Amino acid sequence: MAKIAKKKAAARAAFEGKSNLTVEDAVKLVKDNASAKFDETVEIAMNLGVNPRHADQMVRGVVTLPAGTGKDVRVAVFARGPKADEAKEAGADIVGAEDLMETIQGGKIDFDRCIATPDMMPLVGRLGKVLGPRNLMPNPKVGTVTMDVAQAVKAAKGGEVQFKAEKAGVVHAGIGKASFDADKLAENLRAFVEAVNRAKPSGAKGTYMKKVSISSTMGPGVSVDVGSATGSA
Repeated sequence: MAKIAKKKAAARAAFEGKSNLTVEDAVKLVKDNASAKFDETVEIAMNLGVNPRHADQMVRGVVTLPAGTGKDVRVAVFARGPKADEAKEAGADIVGAEDLMETIQGGKIDFDRCIATPDMMPLVGRLGKVLGPRNLMPNPKVGTVTMDVAQAVKAAKGGEVQFKAEKAGVVHAGIGKASFDADKLAENLRAFVEAVNRAKPSGAKGTYMKKVSISSTMGPGVSVDVGSATGSA
């Protein structure tokens, strides 16, 4: 325990007094201080000038990270017949209909992404209270309600990340692993920020992108200069 506390204290000291760093400096700082025994995820948090409770200020979308996520994404697909076969062939981990609905209602949610064909949505709709709060509800706006289930499965497993503003106007996601090369993490970070920027809603007033920060799973966070993240610096 003393060794762990020592590592945490050293990490806090390394971050002390540092803020609004360039993307490259922030990534290096987070990478250098990711000292857990597992490969930590590098996470981004963005504070936006929106109130998601208003429909015209909701921010949501999807982006494919150039260097992938480094995560093994488990995908569940609601489909029947030939579409179910397509999903399985594309690498879906779980495929079903009523049986999958019953499994989820029973409390077993063993997947990270949920995809459905349009005809399955009346069935999937019954799971709104379960999947919604976990940001797993299929949605045509982010390509998870589609007839092209094979492409959706491949995208989910190939580095695609969904994002959605929470109540306080915060968007967060994993953008790679601490083991990634620094330039790959920087590339992923800028791609994510660009996607959130493109998703700016019509009702957003004033400063849209207020703060960008990154951290590793177990490490402290550091703010990133917004201009450096957006390429406008």
